[in-house]
Order: sequence, then C-alpha cells, then structure tokens
Amino acid sequence: MGRITASRKQLKPDPVHHSLLASKFINCLMWDGKKTTAQGVFYDALDIIGKKITDVTPLEVFTQALDNVKPNIEVRSKRVGGASYQVPMPVKANRAQSLCIRWILMAVREKKGQSTAQKLASELLAAYNKEGVAYTKRENVHRMAEANKAFAHFAN
Repeated sequence: MGRITASRKQLKPDPVHHSLLASKFINCLMWDGKKTTAQGVFYDALDIIGKKITDVTPLEVFTQALDNVKPNIEVRSKRVGGASYQVPMPVKANRAQSLCIRWILMAVREKKGQSTAQKLASELLAAYNKEGVAYTKRENVHRMAEANKAFAHFAN
C-alpha cells in the first residue's frame, strides 16, 4: 500500500511587500474569497499608517504590532478528578501568530463608524504602541495565566 502524502498549497508572499506574514494576515482578513478587496483594505491601512508615522516603514509597524500582541502563555482547561482547572501553558509560535491575528481582526470588526482600512490602521497603531483592544486581550490572557499558576503542575 502506497504512502499518502498531503499536498498542501504553499503560502505565497504578498505582491507588494513580499512578506509571508502580510500574506497570512490578508488571507485571515479575507471574507467570502474576496482576496483583492482584503488586499486593498490591508494596503490602504498601511498607507494610513505611513502618513501618521514617518520614522519607520508601515510594514515594520505591522510586524511590531503583531509581535506586541502575541501571547507567551495561555490557560487551558484540564480536567483532574471531578474538577476542571485553568492550567497555564506556553504558547507555540504558530498558535501565538494565529491568536494575535485573530485578536486584531476581532478588534477591527467590533469597531463601528469607519472604513475597515481606517479601523485596521488605528488598531495596528494601537498595538504598535502597546495599547488597544487586541493588546488588552493579550494582557488579560497573561493575567489569567498568572492568577492560575498554582495549577501549573497539572500541565503535561
């Protein structure tokens, strides 16, 4: 019997900045398969950031914002006996990246009254400055892990 291999498409870098991270973010931002629209929103947001901050490139602001929102530790439910405990566990790099993208997009989608590009630019700038909804979410996750570190011995 032959070996079954999963053929998974490779992620291509985005056409403007040639960044895999930007491409991943655009794919997560995309709705109903409308990639061109998602790219337009992303690049418009970077243009807005470029007009507000001049000392660093908008792509550096974007990557630093994502790094600022990435969690280092999270809590996971673990059932021991009849009780469920919130056990703090370190976050792997792929999951941390996925979480930070998800939290930023959640914060953008919750805001009302502006274009998506403006909301994305403001949230990325806020995350770059270590503030905003997504950064607050990260801080809450870290606080929760700190509060439950007594149960860390259940991690395995």
